[in-house]
Amino acid sequence: MCGGMLLATPSYAANSVQQQQFFEAISALCGKAFAGKITAGGAEGDGFSGKPLVMHVRECTDKQLKIPFHVGADHSRTWIITQTDTGLRLKHDHRHKDGSEDKVTMYGGDTRDTGTANMQTFPVDDESIANFKQHGLTQSVTNEWQMMIEAHTFTYRLTREDRDFKVEFDLTQPVALPPVPWGYK
Repeated sequence: MCGGMLLATPSYAANSVQQQQFFEAISALCGKAFAGKITAGGAEGDGFSGKPLVMHVRECTDKQLKIPFHVGADHSRTWIITQTDTGLRLKHDHRHKDGSEDKVTMYGGDTRDTGTANMQTFPVDDESIANFKQHGLTQSVTNEWQMMIEAHTFTYRLTREDRDFKVEFDLTQPVALPPVPWGYK
């Protein structure tokens, strides 16, 4: 259910209270979009710097959240957070303008601990490592993603050797809804 309403707690015994609270905090933003800014790791020509950044908590069920991350006129990225039997899973769905899947898509990882109600960490999984290696992205095989939500800010962070990239979104001022992300209806 969208529209800022909290969702009922699913009956996943393995999901921690902290993970459920984290999931519900993001669910409460359903249907809204927020502007962001790079606060670490940005560089000219990186594809992100100098462009409007917008996250849109677009699709919400009691098991899954789909959050498109718009970078200027690039609508190719959607973060997917799924409740699993063992915790939370983050995947990055990358699409081309025609809606077809990018060759590097659905990468991410599962939580390995309970995290907190405000922060969850997703170390890269084996499937993603294999995909990165197959496509020559060996720098990404140690990726770790963090998502943090506080009263006024949502943060997306990617860390790995020689990289610390962070975008913070202002939750106090919703913005106009962006276009439908590529590959979605």
